[in-house]
Amino acid sequence: MLAGAQPNCLPYEGIAMINRLLTALAMTTIGTLAIGAPPPAPSFKVTQTSVGGDGGTDYILAEPGTGRVFVSRGTHVMVIDGPTGKVIGDIPDTPRVHGVGLAAKWNHGFTTNGGDSTVTMFDMKTLAVLKRIPVPVGGLDGIMYDASSDHIILTTHSKPGTATAIDAKSGELVGSAVLEDDAPEGAASDGRGRLFVNNERKNTIQVVDQKTMKAVASWPLAPCEGPTGIAYDNRTRRIFSGCSKNSVVVDADSGKVVASIANGNGVDALGWDPVQKLMYIPAGRDGTVTVVHQDSADKYTTVATVATMVGTKTVAVDPKQHVAYLLALEYGPAPPPAMAPAAAPAGAGTPPPGRGPTGPVIGAHFFAISH
Repeated sequence: MLAGAQPNCLPYEGIAMINRLLTALAMTTIGTLAIGAPPPAPSFKVTQTSVGGDGGTDYILAEPGTGRVFVSRGTHVMVIDGPTGKVIGDIPDTPRVHGVGLAAKWNHGFTTNGGDSTVTMFDMKTLAVLKRIPVPVGGLDGIMYDASSDHIILTTHSKPGTATAIDAKSGELVGSAVLEDDAPEGAASDGRGRLFVNNERKNTIQVVDQKTMKAVASWPLAPCEGPTGIAYDNRTRRIFSGCSKNSVVVDADSGKVVASIANGNGVDALGWDPVQKLMYIPAGRDGTVTVVHQDSADKYTTVATVATMVGTKTVAVDPKQHVAYLLALEYGPAPPPAMAPAAAPAGAGTPPPGRGPTGPVIGAHFFAISH
């Protein structure tokens, strides 16, 4: 600096103004980055427990809030404590059982026994059998409890397929609706007098009027193929149909498919947590569970693909404890030809539960997924 020259500087007020502008610009940039950044993906905890036991499996059911999970095992139903994975009870003599329905209002549980076309009605607290209910149509498969009608709803693989209602208090048959498909799968209720039934071979949902027990509409589900599991969200009036490779969301008023969800192969059920707005879609052939968040009535985002085990094709969600449960079976090698079981006679139905595609069941693995 030359002698006598004045320093080139701003007055204090100018420096303070620049500092304030820089601070405001920094805060605006940070705020913009925070708003534009996607939310972190939710993490899911998976626990696996070996539960043993004999027999194949189909549907499982979680009793809301108690931790008890009812698991079909071919000739009996295992009751598992979900949080610990320990077997805490058993319901015997349920030949070729597919599923369980619970009517807590009457302390009554029900099983669908495809082997002798009966429904076992049992005490939910003691698991003691109360009565056996013959169902003449045969082909018993799916089961659910509808609180609005106080009916247990059965879906049967008969010719033709039917949706059959049982009074949850008395265990008496109420009526049956004839369906368009010989292989109806899951059913759900809107709580307003309508049932929605997935037709696995026709790739449709049929709407059943519960007062008349008559099918009143049939809705195509493309791009869904082989719809099985089903759930209903009362808040948005949306039906969720679990399908292999592409599950769908259906507007319950118009019957239109409003969203399609990519998932794994080998889907046989679907779980829904209305509080967390999470859908669980198990893929038995891939050994994965696709977890989907409901952003709005017609917008759905896949938030995780959880690895489980090949064979985890059905799922049960506890909507109070917010846990999804699954079961997979482990099969041993096929027996030598001389020891292989004799072929079943024509019309005998499916192979004995417990014998898989290669050999007998040698293990059962119970999964719990929580967020």
